[in-house]
Amino acid sequence: MKFLASLFGALSISSAPFVAVAAEPRSVPYEWRNVVIGGGGFSPNIIFSTAEEGLAYLRTDVGGAYRWDARQQRWIPLEDSQWQDSYFGIESIAPDPHDPNTVYLAAGMYHNVPAAIMRSTDRGTTWTVNPTPFKMGGNEDGRGLGERLAIDPYRTSTLFFGSRHEGLWRSDDSGRNWHKVEGFPWKGLGAPADWHSHGGVSFVVFDPTSGAAGTESKIIYAGVADPAAQHLYRSTDGGTTWSAVAGGPPTDMLPVKAAIDADGTLYVDYCTGIGPNDIRNGAVWKLDARSGKWTDITPARDEQAEGGYMGLSIDRQHAGRLAVSTVDRWNHHDTVWLSNDSGGHWTSLRERSTRDLSSEPFLNSEKPENAFGGWIAGLAFDPFDGGTLAYTTGGTVYRTVDGLKPKLLWKPWVKGVEETVAQSLISPSAGAHLVSGIGDVHGFVHDRLDVPPPQPFLDPDLPHTHNLDWAGLSANVLVRSGSGYFPDPQGASLGWSDDGGHSWHELIAPPVSVGNAPPARIDVDGAAPITVAADGKTFLVSGQALLATADRGQTWWKPKGVPQGARAVADKAAGKVWYAIDYRGGAVFISRDGAHSFERAPAKGLPSNLWDDRLNSRETPPFVVARPGQAGELWFLSNGRFYRTNDFARSFSAMTSHDPVFRDMFFVTFGLGKPASGASVPAIYSFGVKPTFGGLWRSTDGGASWLRINDDAHQWGLRYRVITGDPRIFGRIYVATDGRGIFYGDPASP
Repeated sequence: MKFLASLFGALSISSAPFVAVAAEPRSVPYEWRNVVIGGGGFSPNIIFSTAEEGLAYLRTDVGGAYRWDARQQRWIPLEDSQWQDSYFGIESIAPDPHDPNTVYLAAGMYHNVPAAIMRSTDRGTTWTVNPTPFKMGGNEDGRGLGERLAIDPYRTSTLFFGSRHEGLWRSDDSGRNWHKVEGFPWKGLGAPADWHSHGGVSFVVFDPTSGAAGTESKIIYAGVADPAAQHLYRSTDGGTTWSAVAGGPPTDMLPVKAAIDADGTLYVDYCTGIGPNDIRNGAVWKLDARSGKWTDITPARDEQAEGGYMGLSIDRQHAGRLAVSTVDRWNHHDTVWLSNDSGGHWTSLRERSTRDLSSEPFLNSEKPENAFGGWIAGLAFDPFDGGTLAYTTGGTVYRTVDGLKPKLLWKPWVKGVEETVAQSLISPSAGAHLVSGIGDVHGFVHDRLDVPPPQPFLDPDLPHTHNLDWAGLSANVLVRSGSGYFPDPQGASLGWSDDGGHSWHELIAPPVSVGNAPPARIDVDGAAPITVAADGKTFLVSGQALLATADRGQTWWKPKGVPQGARAVADKAAGKVWYAIDYRGGAVFISRDGAHSFERAPAKGLPSNLWDDRLNSRETPPFVVARPGQAGELWFLSNGRFYRTNDFARSFSAMTSHDPVFRDMFFVTFGLGKPASGASVPAIYSFGVKPTFGGLWRSTDGGASWLRINDDAHQWGLRYRVITGDPRIFGRIYVATDGRGIFYGDPASP
């Protein structure tokens, strides 16, 4: 997920806004739709509106924010028009407690990229973006904490924000300007120098009994989830001065979430870490504000040696009724605990629950012990209906309307939510038009684009699919590489299919010596991409060495004449022809005998300083694409420019646009599609950026001229990972985003 952030950092454009250009690029209208999967990523919290029944918001770690539309019965994405990639990591959401049209987002993905408080007065249709002096971490550890952003219910122009690194902040003008609360004792640890995260000020909550209409709230609580002697603070003068709240759990317990009921009782979830992983222990405590007495109300005390408590919600319709969720409980398995007597007694809902997955059938592939879900950070009662309860997991959102019944039926609550991170896309010339390789949820054959696929890739069962390829003359033969959550030195990370990806077979490469090292496997944990010959017979595994098999893994050989570490590419129309790109040496090698031996190709016109994708080979797409149906034709992207050969890598020609707007465009990734009518070259689809603008582009004349095909309403943070065209449909493009799922686009109807 850090690929584009690293790229934009290298291009020095991530923190500078795009500005208008002197000559606007030409464009062609496109219609864009999500490839429907449903969920697929971590949504740290659900926040219901208290101002209007049926209104709710969902925050995700890399896919932006969503609003539940009760009339349409679907989630509406709220940031598709946003170009700033960092703003798709949502740190917190705060709906106005009285005005259903007003909502705030705290947006910022990492501590070293831009952050902002965004305000909308039309339910997220449009936003006013106010950059902040403090950074956030919407996709860092601790993203399940909160909510950090809170609105004073009695003076809604006053907001508080608990930052990770710089203490507590306040705005008195609806988020336009912010100043640090100097009276707050915890000043923060400062931004870390690496990818380590701080919990910081984990939540801010107002005591609803301490204010009145027209005045500010007097009592406010704020938690600190960093190692410290004190973790909970209270203000009794509207946030000017603060003091530590004495008592409570041991100091190794960090407060991660809090809620206050109607009589001022404070409930707090605790963990020994900020999560979502590496939490050893946890607890739930409540504080009687009138007496100052703490009570340990932790459920399942006999299981405290594993995991903590992250989700917390109070039923606003039934006094004393609340729910908490466990997190990071891998052996005992996570659950939601329900109490009807303010935490005096608890029942686990997992054992009382069943699931209806008919709307998202691929979720049936989850192991039984994980069926209720893990990483349960978000948990919420509908404030207007105590029978409606929802919770989030690492891959989906569940909701039940049976919360007041003995038995509960849960259903996925993700219609409209697309949060997958696709790492590979292919569009074969036969069979399904799209096959995807996805992080965390394997990958899918998309026989239809408008409904969730029935099942993910299995055998081998690899949650992350990094690489896919298809045979140019036998399109039903596919190969893939992937990795699991934990490396398995004995397990398979390669697979092949002969039915278009609907079923798979494991493939394991043998140990091989690299240099003077003893023999070892090069394909462990998805580190070696795999490609397939045009005729579907030979597979070639790239990595520290090249390995080939022509009998589905029964026997293997090391091709001769090619440097170690080269990346193999199969010609899409000549079954015996292979290419190998040596990024280190800046050379192209060719094989004409089915990958048994290679020789260096002249490759005249190709620069020697090739883009080196070996450093991130698992998640960076290849920058060489063989044209389907045309032997000897390769398209190459190096340092932002296109090169083409149609003579088996003897010579390359640079593709240069005659439009001055594109002369300094840096093209990042690309794919080929069906040629336009009468054209001799394939359509090129690419993601290109420059300091003044960025977007998706199409060329039908080999890169001489370009048209923009996305628009300002469809930018998705410019978070594009992989692009491919469709070899059977002119104009069709498939775009894998880094958190907003997969889109397909077609030229708009006249």
